[in-house]
Amino acid sequence: MNTRNLLRRGRPALLGLALFALAASPLLGAQEHDHDRARRALEQGEVLPLRTVLDKVERDYGGKVLKIEFERDDGRFVYEIRLLQNDGRMAKLKIDAVDGRVLEVQRREHGSRSDAHSRR
Repeated sequence: MNTRNLLRRGRPALLGLALFALAASPLLGAQEHDHDRARRALEQGEVLPLRTVLDKVERDYGGKVLKIEFERDDGRFVYEIRLLQNDGRMAKLKIDAVDGRVLEVQRREHGSRSDAHSRR
């Protein structure tokens, strides 16, 4: 097979890859935006370091951290942490990024969702 035929056959794959990259770019930009915002807030002393918050979560709740989000919620910086606890339950914690206070805990037990320790 000559080079011209290879290029012709590869066009759909290249086009698909280019379209995927174009479609994914806003998502990547949003993640970078959150990262930049978190870094600026930390550098300016507005929030606790993530490591400090994770140490508290691991000590108080146990388990493995699966996902971390940093966002503004009702005007305050919040860490949202998803955790697979040692007993197999999933927990979603909302933590005030300024003082480390747990604002809300949602747990999933066997496919259901229950609120526990809501502290808002």
